[in-house]
Amino acid sequence: MKTNYIFVFIAILALMTTSCERTLDYTPSGVLSSSDLTSPEAAEGLVTAAYAAIGNGDPIGHIYTKWAYGSVRSDDAYKGGGSIDDQGEVNQMEQYNLVTPTMGIFIPRTWANYYKSVSRANVGLRAINALNEADFANKNIRIGELRFLRAHSYFSLKLLFDNVPMFDEQATSDDILTISNDLSDEDAWNFIAADLQFAVDNLPSEQPEMGRANKYAAEAYLARVRLYQAYEQDEDHQVVRINTGRLQEVATLLEDVVGLGGYSLSPDIADNFLPETENGPESVFAIQFTINDGTVNGRLDYEGGTTYPSGAPQYGCCGFHMPSQNMVNAFTTNADGLPNFDTFNNSIADFSNQTFDVRLDHTVGINGHPYKYNPDVPFSNTWVRVPGIYGNFHSMRSQLLATSSSYYKLGPFIGSALNLDVIRYDDVLLMLAEAYIELGQQDLARPLINQIRERAAASTTRLRKADGTFPTNYNIKAYPATGWTQAYARQALRWERRLEFATEGWRFFDLVRWGIAEQTLNAYLAVEKTRRTFLSAATFTAGRDEYLPIPQAEITFTNGLYKQNPGY
Repeated sequence: MKTNYIFVFIAILALMTTSCERTLDYTPSGVLSSSDLTSPEAAEGLVTAAYAAIGNGDPIGHIYTKWAYGSVRSDDAYKGGGSIDDQGEVNQMEQYNLVTPTMGIFIPRTWANYYKSVSRANVGLRAINALNEADFANKNIRIGELRFLRAHSYFSLKLLFDNVPMFDEQATSDDILTISNDLSDEDAWNFIAADLQFAVDNLPSEQPEMGRANKYAAEAYLARVRLYQAYEQDEDHQVVRINTGRLQEVATLLEDVVGLGGYSLSPDIADNFLPETENGPESVFAIQFTINDGTVNGRLDYEGGTTYPSGAPQYGCCGFHMPSQNMVNAFTTNADGLPNFDTFNNSIADFSNQTFDVRLDHTVGINGHPYKYNPDVPFSNTWVRVPGIYGNFHSMRSQLLATSSSYYKLGPFIGSALNLDVIRYDDVLLMLAEAYIELGQQDLARPLINQIRERAAASTTRLRKADGTFPTNYNIKAYPATGWTQAYARQALRWERRLEFATEGWRFFDLVRWGIAEQTLNAYLAVEKTRRTFLSAATFTAGRDEYLPIPQAEITFTNGLYKQNPGY
């Protein structure tokens, strides 16, 4: 539990409650403008406000959990909830072909929340740019932090919408109304990368306060941007070339993080999903949530609060984000302790006869298996809201036991003070492995991937049932050198990313980056339709469904200045 881990400047941390006004250059009510801020102390408050903004999502305007956009839109999970129409816009996204530019709440609210975050960074930058370095010794450090935060929001917007307007703190309100979203991929990625490069050059290796970005967080984020940029797409979102120069940049940046950043894998993967062990050696940059921090309800994650099992009496809401049968099957292993790459989805996983990757029980709530590491609280199928539609599995990584001091219930809704990792060291290792593989240096990648697998195999301490036995037959081994070709290494890397970040919202964006979204998701749907009838009409259309539409209200507001994405 955290109580005031982050620096607090309460007057500037007012939550933004207005979602209907234009947000490209938004100043929330009750927040000071840059013209009111002429002291270093006030400028520091603006930086704090910008950090707060990247955690200012809400249950229907996600900006940090990504479960609706990156997990449900992939082969990892179903929407869940009380019916197909409950949060119906997420159902439309899960079906792909039902998504339209006029969808009224979820997607436009996410767009607005991200641009509110961009605006907070820009307001802070305008204020700090006006201060003398002699009067504000941390000037370049704070500018680096603000540009890091702005890059985070623009990167997230590009993953979701591809073509988005980008502008810096120099743009006036009038300027912003003339800035199109029609940037080339190269220009858009480079805009984001420039912010992160400034952060790399100006942030210290260590920060004195928990939650601030440092040099290595900026290097890791810049590497993530260059990795996505390396898979060059045409106008129809198809990958046409992999830029090895960009991949070499990725490798160089991440080698620095691995060699000098001081990070390591936590001994148990569970440490990444418990408040008692957060901000540990694996956390490179995390959104900090708090409870009992002097505010009314704390600074809590409510986006993930709708994913708790609704039938459990200690929770009550809302049963969203339910793992797919396909994803559960992907955790099965063969006699050698390796994934069943080609046959994993041929049948329903059998927990009594098959062996599994340990990470299954860190990820999925399964009948009779300990729920969130408590052997006295086994998950029960009776907790599931509508099993006839979405099955019986439940996501679990972002959830807390109701007895946790970081758990908060507000009426039927649930908040959590568990941090949300934006970048972890496991991601650093797997991004570096991916770069090596695509550069033809797959032998350098194998030990990195095996580090992840060896940590997973050792992550059994918290998984025993009340009688001391394990709920699942675990068998996970490292990859041998024999047969480790580039093609096999690529398959292993992609599988490892799926299991390591299962239900954390990265899966869909990985598929799009690799250029295999259409083939993977339509193959998934072909089988899943025989298991889940609500998907009977779902289909993924290449060249359209890789990205969400630009909200029609934004195109109308700019009198057609914004270009709509292909297929919409």
